[in-house]
Amino acid sequence: MISIHTITKPSTFQFHPKRPSRKPPKTLAPIHALLQYNRKPQLAGDTPRVVVITSGKGGVGKTTTTANIGLSLARLGFSAVAIDADVGLRNLDLLLGLENRVNYTVVEVLNGDCRLDQALVRDKRWSNFELLCISKPRSKLPLGFGGKALIWLVDALKNREEGPPDFILIDCPAGIDAGFITAITPANEAVLVTTPDITSLRDADRVTGLLECDGIRDIKMIVNRVRTDMIKGEDMMSVLDVQEMLGLPLLGVIPEDTEVIRSTNRGYPLVLNKPPALAGLAFEQAAWRLVEQDSMKAVMVEEEPKKRGFFSFFGG
Repeated sequence: MISIHTITKPSTFQFHPKRPSRKPPKTLAPIHALLQYNRKPQLAGDTPRVVVITSGKGGVGKTTTTANIGLSLARLGFSAVAIDADVGLRNLDLLLGLENRVNYTVVEVLNGDCRLDQALVRDKRWSNFELLCISKPRSKLPLGFGGKALIWLVDALKNREEGPPDFILIDCPAGIDAGFITAITPANEAVLVTTPDITSLRDADRVTGLLECDGIRDIKMIVNRVRTDMIKGEDMMSVLDVQEMLGLPLLGVIPEDTEVIRSTNRGYPLVLNKPPALAGLAFEQAAWRLVEQDSMKAVMVEEEPKKRGFFSFFGG
C-alpha cells in the first residue's frame, strides 16, 4: 500500500556522537524530532509580518486556522493581531470565545467614534494576542471602505504607541470578490488553506494565481482534514498529490479531528487543549514553521513500516 509521510526540517541544535552525555535516550528521539520544543523559534523577516489566510473555497478551515495559528504564535512568545476581514459572516470572535467582548469595530474607528486601541480585543488567556473585527454582523460598510482603508489600518497597527505586533493575521472571506481583494491588499505573505478534494484544489489554484498577480510571492499551504485511512484506501488524494498539483511549499498537514467541532462550539481553540489533540499539535508545528519561514516536504514511501499512525506525517 502506498502512503505518505512528511519530514520536517531538523532543529538547529544537533546531537554529536562524540559527546555521549548530551545524546538523549533512544526512546525520546522520536518525541524530540516531532515536537522540536527544545528551543524557541527564531523570528525571520521584517516585523510586523502581514499574513493573509485564504482559500477561495468556503468551509475549508480558514477561520479555524487563523484562531489556532494566532494563539500558537502568542504561546511561542510573539505578539499577534488577528483581523477578521469577513464582513458579512464574522466568525473569528466565536471561535476565540471573545464574541461578548467586541464592543467596537473598525467601522467605529473610521467614523471617529472610538480609538483603535478600544476596538482591539485582548485575549483573556494570552495578553499578547488581540482580535480586531472589521464590522458588526449585518452592518453596512462605508462605500469608501476597501484595500486602502485596510492598508491604513495595518499602518496604524505598525505605528501604535505600545509598539507594532510581530504578526498581523488577516482572516480572508471566501470567494474572490471585493472582500478578497480588500483582504489581500496589505499582505506580503499568504497561507493558503485547502482540503484534499478536487473542488477545493481548483479554487486554491485560482487564488494562487490572483495572489501572485497582486505581488504576493511568499505563499505556503496548509492541507486540512487529512484522513490517512482514506489515503490508504486510495479514496483521498495524498498530501504529496496536493503539493504536486499546486506547487506550493507545505506549511502544515492537519488531520481530521472531532475535537475541532468541540473546540469550535466551546470557543476554545484546539492548541489550548490539555492533553493536546493531534490537530492542535499540527497547528502548533505550522505556527513554528511560519515564524521561521520554514516548510515541510511530503514524501512517498512505497513500503510502510508496521504500526505506523498519523505521526508518520511528521516524520515520527
